[in-house]
Amino acid sequence: MKKIVVAYSGGLDTSVLLSWLKNRYQCEIIAYCADVGQEDELDGLEKKATTTGASRCYIGDLKEEFARDYIYPMFQAGAIYEGQYFLGTSIARPCIAKGMIDVVLKEKADAVAHGATGKGNDQVRFELGAAMLAPHVKVIAPWRMDEFRAEFPGRAEMIAYAEKHNIPVQASAKKPYSMDRNLLHISYEAGMLEDVWYDSMDPKKNRNYFTTLSCLPEDAPDKAEYVQLLFEKGNCTGLFGSGVAALVKKFKLKATGTVTLAGSNDPYICLTPYGVMKVLNALGGRNGCGRVDMVENRFVGMKSRGVYETPGGSILYMAHRQMESITMDREVMHLRDSLIPKYAALVYNGFWFSPERDALQALVTESQKFVSGEVRIKLYKGNILPAGRKSALSLYDEAIATMEKDPTQSYNQNDATGFISLNALRLKASARRGGKKGKK
Repeated sequence: MKKIVVAYSGGLDTSVLLSWLKNRYQCEIIAYCADVGQEDELDGLEKKATTTGASRCYIGDLKEEFARDYIYPMFQAGAIYEGQYFLGTSIARPCIAKGMIDVVLKEKADAVAHGATGKGNDQVRFELGAAMLAPHVKVIAPWRMDEFRAEFPGRAEMIAYAEKHNIPVQASAKKPYSMDRNLLHISYEAGMLEDVWYDSMDPKKNRNYFTTLSCLPEDAPDKAEYVQLLFEKGNCTGLFGSGVAALVKKFKLKATGTVTLAGSNDPYICLTPYGVMKVLNALGGRNGCGRVDMVENRFVGMKSRGVYETPGGSILYMAHRQMESITMDREVMHLRDSLIPKYAALVYNGFWFSPERDALQALVTESQKFVSGEVRIKLYKGNILPAGRKSALSLYDEAIATMEKDPTQSYNQNDATGFISLNALRLKASARRGGKKGKK
């Protein structure tokens, strides 16, 4: 073993991991940190990595790629895991794995190492991604090594190791929970959350906990806020609303232009996928939207409790569904919807780069070719409410749907008689058979 690329964040765990691997394998260590919008303090990270023992530190700016190539395709699919989880951590892992493997190949490294535990999903996600992208590269997972766990049975031993080896980290022996943040969400788990009866949304106890990206609904404004989303082939390309321009300026986002659709007076600010997510996160966050507390089924077999804040993603999910409701053919929608649990499981379980996910994505892309138009959303105290939708490609026909007289004569109500009779035919046959069974 001559060279190892280590997934590195600068925190206690990965700093100790980096130093331990260097001592264990006596080889060159290269640190890699992916910026997927976690907004951690990255200044000084390279110096910290080299001080800890790395020969170099790569910081990959993947924010735009993460939004464009991972978040957007997943939201086109309508993916949500077990009806609640927007897959924020799950979808970030293949993006990070790809960035890391790119460095592995560039450096001609022998192995890649990560600090995911042997009980979680991330070990699977990282390693399945590596297997698809670079099958010849060895993967080192110290938390699955007996000697590593024996040396570090707890956080206190890691802190002591860091002090002994002059590793520059700030850490305390006790944390109330663990966190993972990126552009799409922030997750919390472990610690106090391992008690599934504990109320993470209690405003008396947790106003300062679990509120990184969003406020509690009780603390949201008493006045509703509206935002409009512009869609093109299933992707949000622009935003309009009273608070949008100020947020674009605040985040120093570069608009790609403005557009006003025919028959509309609303000038949409066109943004990249990253820009859209940044603005929606702020809008949803200040209105207490996108908060989830759930117990989920991990791929490795156990149940795990997680608290999630996904303010922008939850708005995008609702708006996209509303856009589909008037532009997508019924049978296409039902077919795609039948595949949502499978698609979500593939993302959750780490099979993003698998051939089956590619096949499903091709179907999803085809299903989105008419999903274009505008959606208006109302945000109020944690609620995300549809407030209007329109499209030049809409399949909705008010003249046909009306309960009043149809001026177009496109729908003859008398035709429903035969439709019902034909659909009832097999039910009547089944009922007759059941009646025969009851006779002696």
